[in-house]
Amino acid sequence: MTPIVKIDGHTIDVEEFLRTLKLTGQFEALVEQFVRDRLAALDARKAGIKVSEAEIQERADQFRRVRGLHRASDTNKYLDAMCISLDEFEAFITDSLYQEKWMQKVCTDRAVQGYFKLNSPKFDSIEVSHIVLDSESKAKEMLAVLREDPDRFEQMAREHSIADTRERGGVIGKVLRGSLRPDVEAKVFNAAAGDLLGPFASADRTAFEVFRVITKRPARLDDDTATEVRRLLREEWLRARVQEHVIQAA
Repeated sequence: MTPIVKIDGHTIDVEEFLRTLKLTGQFEALVEQFVRDRLAALDARKAGIKVSEAEIQERADQFRRVRGLHRASDTNKYLDAMCISLDEFEAFITDSLYQEKWMQKVCTDRAVQGYFKLNSPKFDSIEVSHIVLDSESKAKEMLAVLREDPDRFEQMAREHSIADTRERGGVIGKVLRGSLRPDVEAKVFNAAAGDLLGPFASADRTAFEVFRVITKRPARLDDDTATEVRRLLREEWLRARVQEHVIQAA
């Protein structure tokens, strides 16, 4: 048995730890992420991408700074406590650099622009506010009041909403497609700025939501959108690569 941690003298070993991860449904996600990262590092090496000693040292120094390991002795103690050798630590740092460099190759500016051009509607965004009430009758009454006086939306949200956003006057902020329930999203994204919509019932009908559309923003390839596109490109590439292999949990 390989121990991981002790709690009041009771040793938790690797087998118990893995068993808990599997039973709580966390094991598969961790393995999937590990496999994806490993495939990216392997492909980078196959493609002849290089990682220099200076880059490894810089990344290792960054790792140490983030964790407050300001002296070599502090780093050694940190690694010893986790039973990790310096060679294993360097291998971890090196692999992370290979992964990043390969993802930069996959997610080039040209790839980002091409993906955005083909999928621009999914990056449309709106700014919305909402009020959440605990009964349909209250929500309908609220909607009637606001249609008479839309400028009271923020005040009414602060006074009556049961959602955490009440402190902000009901403001949710920027919302991309895919961030709302499909039936709500279809109506909200087709509405005009200033429109009031609802009430929309939760699945268990314990909450009823009224929306106000503040502004609508057609898709634009700004920094935030480019970051999201790169994330999507990375996920698509990794999913495709995983499907090329037979991967089984031991």
